[in-house]
Amino acid sequence: MASDMATPVYDTSGGSGDATALRLAAVRADGRLNAFEGLEVDDGHPPQVPPQRTLLVRCLRPVPAGLDAGSLTVVGGVRGDRTLNPVPVVWALPANGLAAAQTTGPDGPADPGRVTAGDVAAFAALPDPDRLLVVRTGSSGDFSPYALVLADPQRYGFDPRLSQVPFTFKVDCLADLDPRPPRTLPAVPAPVPAADYLSRDYAGLRRLLLDRLSLLLPGWSDRSPADLGITVMEILAYLGDQLAYAQDAVATEAYLGTARRRVSVRRHARLLDYPMHDGAAARVWLALDADPGADGTAFPAGTEAGAADGGTDAVFRTLHPLTARTARNAVDLYAWGEERAWLPAGATRATLVGTPSGLGLTAGDVLVLQEVRGDDGSAGTADPVRRRAVRLDADPVADTDPLTGTELVRVSWDRQDAPPFPLRLWRFPDGDSGTVGATVARANVVLAEHGTLVGPEPLVPAEVPVRGRYRPRLARPGLAHAVPYDHRRALGRPAAEALAVDPALALPALDALHDGTGPWTAVRDLLDAGPYAAQCVVETEDDGRAFLRFGDGDGGRAPVPGTAFTAAYRTGGGTAGNVGRDTLTRLSMPVTGVRVGNPLPAAGGTDPEPVEQVRQWAPQAFRVRQRAVTDADYAEVTGRLAQVRQAVAARRWTGSWYTETVTVERADGLPADRAFRAQAAAYLEGYRMAGGDVRVTAVVPVSLDIVLTVHVAPGHLGSDVRRDLLEVFSAGLRADGTPGFFHPANLAFGRPVYLSHMVAAASAVPGVLWIDTDDTPPSPNRFRRWGRPAAGERAAGLIAMGRQEVARCMNDPSRPEHGRIDFLTEGGA
Repeated sequence: MASDMATPVYDTSGGSGDATALRLAAVRADGRLNAFEGLEVDDGHPPQVPPQRTLLVRCLRPVPAGLDAGSLTVVGGVRGDRTLNPVPVVWALPANGLAAAQTTGPDGPADPGRVTAGDVAAFAALPDPDRLLVVRTGSSGDFSPYALVLADPQRYGFDPRLSQVPFTFKVDCLADLDPRPPRTLPAVPAPVPAADYLSRDYAGLRRLLLDRLSLLLPGWSDRSPADLGITVMEILAYLGDQLAYAQDAVATEAYLGTARRRVSVRRHARLLDYPMHDGAAARVWLALDADPGADGTAFPAGTEAGAADGGTDAVFRTLHPLTARTARNAVDLYAWGEERAWLPAGATRATLVGTPSGLGLTAGDVLVLQEVRGDDGSAGTADPVRRRAVRLDADPVADTDPLTGTELVRVSWDRQDAPPFPLRLWRFPDGDSGTVGATVARANVVLAEHGTLVGPEPLVPAEVPVRGRYRPRLARPGLAHAVPYDHRRALGRPAAEALAVDPALALPALDALHDGTGPWTAVRDLLDAGPYAAQCVVETEDDGRAFLRFGDGDGGRAPVPGTAFTAAYRTGGGTAGNVGRDTLTRLSMPVTGVRVGNPLPAAGGTDPEPVEQVRQWAPQAFRVRQRAVTDADYAEVTGRLAQVRQAVAARRWTGSWYTETVTVERADGLPADRAFRAQAAAYLEGYRMAGGDVRVTAVVPVSLDIVLTVHVAPGHLGSDVRRDLLEVFSAGLRADGTPGFFHPANLAFGRPVYLSHMVAAASAVPGVLWIDTDDTPPSPNRFRRWGRPAAGERAAGLIAMGRQEVARCMNDPSRPEHGRIDFLTEGGA
């Protein structure tokens, strides 16, 4: 049989099969209407009837009475005119009514137009004969689709949607042909013209095109540059050259080892968590002198000062406001009547001539201590190196010299700002006006940063396009990068830190970026930016051009098409800003009666990081340990701080959780005060383990008390040998520049002081015959801790130290509690 009655398709108007099935299910459930369930084309039953002339239609309910050939029509076929190939319905009867309509016997002649005994035998015995409608057609039709349609479904109680059923008389292939799909013949590949893929430049591509044209058009031999064909061919060669270069460039920029553009190298390095820096702007202390007529002149932040020649390469902008006062131009340091007094190296306090109200100094102000006269009293012989900026760590205190009645102000500063050299406080005659000091304190001091302000001016291009990416650039090259400055925080930090510029923290000096609706800020990257964050990234090329990259609406806000951007920024930065002292002597906007200068050289200017350096260092950056787990880890990480000489850590259980106690010793003998410990603890927050605390403590110094008896060899003076021994065992540097035995560089946490090492060092001094270390009373020898009785150190041969203890022996007669060592000499000349 040619069709399957179980999977009919009913909707010939374009409805889906699922919808028809749902409709049939609904009609079946309703129980009132009839419908065509399916149709099968009989392919040879009975034998006397030609094939494909009998349609077996299965109905949902019994075939209604009166439904005959006149009620049914077969429509379809490839011809629109039914008279050319008609498919008439000869008769239509239910299967259970075939016997009553039989007109011939079983041996009668075959007549397709009548019901035969063969029809009864073939169809009357099928299941549910009352629901099976047998339809005889006058033609078998063609290969196109047909449909059996009930003319008046309402008359016979049929559902209008299910009163027609599609079918085909034929199978998909002719009966005398193989139904298998035809064998696919192998495709013959098209001939590929021979091409030299190494010809990628203009000359090579031009030659290749000419050779190809000679094969395709042998009759065309004109090679004149004015020929139109040659012109077109040369245009194609030029475009091919550009395309080949672009392909090579894209492949080159895809890898860190071969990338040539600075932006590409930066992005590759960022994937390795290596922040490539673009340099940093230098900083400098500017000192102003105001005449009485300009007393009280206010200078806002952003005031520019430059060199006398007016060049734009050395322009600095102030970072905070300043009010210039005449009384603070050059404040004398009081020497308490001494003409040859000195401010010693490492001093942290001084006395100024004046009153607190007259000078107007407060905690956080910066003074520049400057030697203005040499040892002969002339300004020309002053040492330009003896200048130091100090920041007051407390409000000045008023004082008075009871002998002369001079009003004074006592000031102090952090030990980190202490001058490393002594300053002359000598007094020299100054004509009829009395005397003048060799060193003064300049108090009209303001911090400035390298960079010339540009703009506001439009970006290039300024307007955001409707389609495509918006990647503008600044109109001028040479964008400066600077470390963000927080003046309120700087007031509580030493002045030396203001010039300690870390280029890794520098950001583009983009003072203002506006799109007409609101400001935008420049950040290092957009990895943490939200969809509404008005942020952008500035990427600088090696030629100084700065491009801006905005967000896409997911990582950072996307610019609104049609808006226009303007930017105000600073140009400069780099090592060009590290100008020498006394270079900046001109205000960009001159003020009558006010002079400017930089008594100290600028510092901190750094050029952009070279691409080749990033290419070498970035693959190693991720190997740096960025966490602390063991005690050694915490000690190593703390030692990375610039002001830490050494550190030791110990993990302790506090009763509720573990606390890592880190003990630090600062460099240059500075104390680990509360502010420094808080700074170190904040630094360790990024490295500590979760669930534990970090506590930073200061080193515990252990003062020593050592006295040894030295027997001097004949021919040597005992005093000379003692002097040499005290130099060997000093806590500073010896005459030859080497550190002494008790120099901090030779002392470490928990390291004992061995008596044998001391005996060996003392025995190497010329004139030492032998050393007596016996401390049994009444011997004057001692080898123990200061202020404690002996605890067997001499017998053990060492003075033990705890894990957080460091030996100390300053041998300062004024401070014996800081440790002392002495040698008693016997014998000699």
